Amino acid sequence: MRHLFYFITTVVILLFGILSFYDPAYLWSFLLIGPLAILGTINRFQKSHTILRNFPLLGYFRYFFELIAPEIQQYFIERHTDGKPFSRNHRSLVYRRSKNVNDTHPFGTQLDINNDHYEALRHSIYATQPAEEFPRVTIGSSLCKQPYSASVLNISAMSFGALSKNAVMALNRGAKKGGFYHNTGEGGMSPYHQEGGGDLVWQIGTGYFGCRTHDGAFDPEGFKNKAADPQVKMIEIKLSQGAKPGHGGVLPASKNTPEIAKIRGVVPHTMVLSPPSHSRFSNAAGLIQFIHELRELSGGKPIGFKLCIGRTEEFIELCVAMKKSGIWPDFITIDGAEGGTGAAPLEFSDSVGIPLEPALIFVHRTLIKYELRQEIKVIASGKVLTAFSILRMKALGADICNSARAFMFSLGCIQALRCNTNECPTGVATQDKVLVKGLEVSDKSERVFQFHKNTLHAVLELLGACGLNHTDEISIHMFVKGDEMVALTNKYFPDSVLNRVD
Repeated sequence: MRHLFYFITTVVILLFGILSFYDPAYLWSFLLIGPLAILGTINRFQKSHTILRNFPLLGYFRYFFELIAPEIQQYFIERHTDGKPFSRNHRSLVYRRSKNVNDTHPFGTQLDINNDHYEALRHSIYATQPAEEFPRVTIGSSLCKQPYSASVLNISAMSFGALSKNAVMALNRGAKKGGFYHNTGEGGMSPYHQEGGGDLVWQIGTGYFGCRTHDGAFDPEGFKNKAADPQVKMIEIKLSQGAKPGHGGVLPASKNTPEIAKIRGVVPHTMVLSPPSHSRFSNAAGLIQFIHELRELSGGKPIGFKLCIGRTEEFIELCVAMKKSGIWPDFITIDGAEGGTGAAPLEFSDSVGIPLEPALIFVHRTLIKYELRQEIKVIASGKVLTAFSILRMKALGADICNSARAFMFSLGCIQALRCNTNECPTGVATQDKVLVKGLEVSDKSERVFQFHKNTLHAVLELLGACGLNHTDEISIHMFVKGDEMVALTNKYFPDSVLNRVD
């Protein structure tokens, strides 16, 4: 579409140029074509707006509908609270915070608060000034030799291949400046993950990319060499992800460039399908031994695993095996069924796995039951975007949160839903060199940093509204839903009192 538009534009300009050469009467056409050509050239070389850089003239149609004519957008296309998987309001919030501009909301809430699904934070009449220092959480059990101090909000797993090299570099530079970690995703630790010097969580998936033998098995020596990199702060074993649990990762052939193939150790220009499960282990005892092996090979760095909860009895069995063996991970990342991905069968995205909130409650309480909670930190991943969602996850049992799509929005993602086509218009989820070039790393890395900073500032403001100073003080009792509000009222004013007529 983009190339066709450029071709037609070039043909039109040449046509009028030829006609003007033979008939000066056609020179009037350049009163229109000239300014458009100048405007397109200027947009092609500016660095602040990726859409206009990649689509110098067509990009204005989006800005017309979303900025110049919000009424058309609101009444005929999409309401502010509509949009899946993230509403326009939430996307706009990320954009404003990443640009470090006014993130306030006009004219009151647009949510329907008079229903049972509405949820609110119970603030205090004795609110305090927000704390100045962002909270951090130390990850590392008694078995860990190199604990890591983590931010409460970090970049979730996104591989180079699924994302462009410019997107990966911008994320890592932003993480470095903001002091939070960047999960590599299962595609391996690429030079672009390391270019910015930011803290990394190296994810080891079922394909063992970055530490695999020629036949696809796990390579201990290869892992040991890369895990020794001081930029690698933690290692995460990927068992499953929320958007496609039990399916394995998918990298379309159009995104599998020779460079990506070399990093992953696969054949270029072919669809890369990660196995649905690990070949290194097939039961709880095997997983525990793999955790122990990685801890030894990495020199005692924090080792954890990521999963979407399915069969709860399997997680309970795993906890029993941990307790019996005396070996456990340093952290567990819980990915909800609402988690995102660049490509997955619809049935897996819509109909497999347990959502984050019930899964988080289950894991938190199960670890407490088996006296493992004090050893293992819990990380929540799945549609975490606002300060409220971070505190909500903390109250349900998480220690820290990961987010992928929120940070994609900070890079300029417009939720075009073309991640699986290699045609992402913002250069975030594509390997198209022309589109990738439109994403300016220095500009977008600053936006990643600003989004993180301003979101954590909002967390501190919410804590202050509750009269608290640290996220560890938040509890589930500080949240209330619509139906719970009625129950709360009845607690203090029983029906017998409310219905009594004096």
